[in-house]
Parts: sequence; structure tokens; C-alpha cells
Amino acid sequence: MASYRVFTTAFLPSCDPVLIILGPKSLSALSVTINLGVLMAHSHEMTSRKPPGIRLFGGITALRTYQTLVLVLTFVAYTCFHMTRKIPSIVKSALDPQTKLGSSPWGRLHTKNALNIGWLPFNTIDGSALLGEIDVAFLAVYSVGMFFAGHLGDRMDLRIFLTIGMFGTAVFTALFGAGYWLNIHNFYYFLVIQMIAGLFQATGWPSVVAVVGNWFGKSKRGLIMGIWNAHTSVGNISGSLLAAFLLKFGWGWSFAIPSLIMVAVGLLVFVFLPVSPEVMEIDIDDGEISSVKDTTKEPLLEPGQEVKHNAVGFLEAWKIPGVAPFALCLFFSKLVAYTFLYWLPFYISHTPIGGEYLSDALAGSLSTIFDVGGVLGGVLAGHISDRLNARAVTAASFMYCAIPALFLYRTYGSMSIMWNICLMFITGMFVNGPYALITTAVSADLGTHSSLNGNSRALATVTAIIDGTGSVGAAIGPLLTGYISSSSWSAVFTMLMAAALLAGLLLTQLVCSELKGKATSNASKDVADAQGTYSDEV
Repeated sequence: MASYRVFTTAFLPSCDPVLIILGPKSLSALSVTINLGVLMAHSHEMTSRKPPGIRLFGGITALRTYQTLVLVLTFVAYTCFHMTRKIPSIVKSALDPQTKLGSSPWGRLHTKNALNIGWLPFNTIDGSALLGEIDVAFLAVYSVGMFFAGHLGDRMDLRIFLTIGMFGTAVFTALFGAGYWLNIHNFYYFLVIQMIAGLFQATGWPSVVAVVGNWFGKSKRGLIMGIWNAHTSVGNISGSLLAAFLLKFGWGWSFAIPSLIMVAVGLLVFVFLPVSPEVMEIDIDDGEISSVKDTTKEPLLEPGQEVKHNAVGFLEAWKIPGVAPFALCLFFSKLVAYTFLYWLPFYISHTPIGGEYLSDALAGSLSTIFDVGGVLGGVLAGHISDRLNARAVTAASFMYCAIPALFLYRTYGSMSIMWNICLMFITGMFVNGPYALITTAVSADLGTHSSLNGNSRALATVTAIIDGTGSVGAAIGPLLTGYISSSSWSAVFTMLMAAALLAGLLLTQLVCSELKGKATSNASKDVADAQGTYSDEV
């Protein structure tokens, strides 16, 4: 065989490029050397991004241990986000005594409580409207900030990004409560503080979904995330109980103590949260620590192969198949869910149940049944979508089932307490099921879509687009309900049923594609079975 020489340029660490002339015998040795050098550099980069707590203690090698750590830390982290988000709705009763706990910020319902004179400017005749403006401003900034948060999250270390979001949320939540001790009565102070808090809150969801999506494969992702998504209800309940308990010491404490809790959890996230298997040098396929032996299986770069590390752009993420319909579906799904979140206690306390009106405390406690049903709905939707391998079919089916559930709750929920509890539970299950599925498993699936060609830097952006679009609906639903409910609650439920119908219809194309894929797969399986049977007979 004729001899030949290969000319190559080697880029060595801390050195200028070197031109090397190689013969055929030394070419293989250089290939292994370069692969080892790239692997060592990659290993150094990954180690530098490891959480300091794990680097300090070390000793964790099992994939299951990392997955458990990720689930626990992200669950507690987002529980804190919802805990701080729930506080303003509880403190409204102290800021404006004329507004009942959990009631509409747009309506004046009862006379002022003589034992609580409220807090300027919220205890004036326009106080309820001002509180409503703060709520809408918070949700508006949150929904807009969600798009930018996802874009930044895919370009930063998610552990650092999430920690900044938690610390920022804690600081501005505490600053809102600081108005109590600093005797601040300027409306724009509270408005701006809540708007900035909404901006920091927007960092939470894209970050935690991206991290969980990195660690869990698609096969059981729906079930795992359905259970994990219970943090929303846990955060709402814990925020309500804690803020209500602290009100007797002064409404400022209802903001201060949860803020300290969030700072403590933020420190745990910074110290211990592993962002992805790659960062921890884990082979997610077999759960073992990666090593140099992996390079013997296949080269790091095949000819013509390019490893993508650039984050996906905003418009590019919108073009991923399924992102737009699921985002628009979540717009209407979240419109329904957040209308119940903001208005359900008010609706219960102002609707005769069994011929009697319930107290504010009992109405607030009863409304938690909706969240309990939502937890079960999220788990069921995730499990069913995993078994069927059909996210769109599952989400659309739940939204269609929510329509009769809403009708039955409005029509028969006032018959008795038991009827109200049962129908509320069922409604919460069908309303929150697709909401939980889309914001978790669907977002993770689309963030790792095959059209990305292996690029993993899209999870946070896709999650932000989907949940950010949904958050716009979350702001519009309660706002519309404030005006419509003044004339007719039946009209409110009609609006909610129409929104649920639109949410399901927006997934029609994806549903047809999934059903067509199932039919094709079953037909191919039947043909293969028939051929196997024929071969056996021959």
C-alpha cells in the first residue's frame, strides 16, 4: 500500500496552533489523544459547574439519587414561589377591611370592620380597585417576563438563574411587607414592588421544568411530573395558612417570614441542585458515571457531525411542531384554572348552599377541594398520556370533560355541601389535569423535540413560551370575571365552558396526528404478526 501523509492542525491547551505532519501509523494515536484531550477539557468544564455542596461532599454516583434530589429541591423551590404569590390575596382583608377574604377586588361588599381600619391607600373607596390593579399588573409582568426568562435560562447555568430568581422574589416580597414598618402609603410603591416581584417570579417555572426534564426520560415523564406538579397546590395552601396565621402580628409579617423561608430554600438550591446529567457526568441510559471508556464506543465527533451548544432563539422555538397549539391551548386552560383560583372562595361564600350562606373561613377551606382534585387530575393526565403515548389526546379529552363538569357544578353545586364538594373535586380534576400536563411533561417533550437535532438548550425557552402564553389567559380570566359576575354568574360559567371548548379544539390537528400515528402503528403490527404466522406455517 502506498504511503501517504496527513496534514492537520492541532489546537493544544494554552498553545498556538501547531502544524503536524503525520504518517498512517501515527494518525490513530493522534485521534485518541485529541479525543482524550477534548474529554478532559469537557470534564473540567462540567466539574466547574457542579453544585458546590456536591463537590464538597462528593460520593453520589447513583442516577436515582440525583433524580430524587432534583425532584425534592425543585418541588420545594416552586412551592416557595407559589407560597409568596398567594400572600397578597390573603393580606387584602387587612389592607382593605371592606373586601372579604378571597373575594373580588372589584366589588364593594360589606361595611368596614371597626376592629381593623385597614391601610392607606387601600382602605379608601377605591381601595378594592387599587388592589385589583396590583394583581393585574403582577400577572401582566409575570407573563411578559416569562418569555425573556426562558430565553435567558437556556443561556445561563439554570442553578444560578433559579437562585437569582428566588432571592429576587424574596427581596421584593419582603419590601412589600416593609411598607408596614416604614409606614408607606404610596400606591405606586406597592405597584412597582409587585411588578418587579412578578418579573423575578417568572424565572421559576422555566427553570424547574427544564431541570426536571433534563433528568427524566419521556417514558414515565407524564406520571412523574404529574405527581411533582402538586407543588402548586401545596404552595397555595401553605401560603394561605402561613399568611393568615401571621396577620395577627401585623400584615408585614405575612410577607417577611415567607421571604426568609424562600431565601433559605434558595441557598439549598444554589448549593445542591444538579442541573443535568451532563453536568454531573452521569450516563442517564445506564445510571453510571461517565468515563474515558465511553470514547472507545464511538468518537466524540464523526465526520460532518456538529454538536449544538447554542441556545434556541425565541422565533425558532415557536416553530417547533406543537409549541404554538399547546401554548394557545394553555391560554384558555389557564384562563379557566386561574378564574377558579381567584374567584372560587368568593363564589362559594356568596352562593347559597343547601339554602344557607357559608362564612368566609368555611368558604375558603371548602375551596381547597378544587386544588385537591387538581392534584389527582395532574397525576391521572400524566399517567394516561404515558400509557397512551398521546399528550394531545389526553389534554383535549380532559378539556372536553371539563365542560359538563363546569355545567354540573354551576347547576347542582348549590344543592348541598356534599354535592358541592363532589362536583368541585371533579371540576378541579378535569380543569387542572391538562393545565398540569401541558406546563410540565408537554413542555419538556417539546423542549427536546427531534427537530432540534439533539440541541438540549431549548427546554427553558419552550417552557417559557408555553407557560407565558398561558399566563396571559390567567390574567384575562379573573379580570373578565370581575365585570361579568356583577350581572350574572351563569354568564361567567358560560365563558369558562367556551374557553374549555376552545382549548380542546386548538389541539384538533395534533389529536388527529396522534390518532393517525396510532392507527398506522397498529396496522404495521398486524401485518408483521400476519407475516410471522405465515412464516411459521410454511
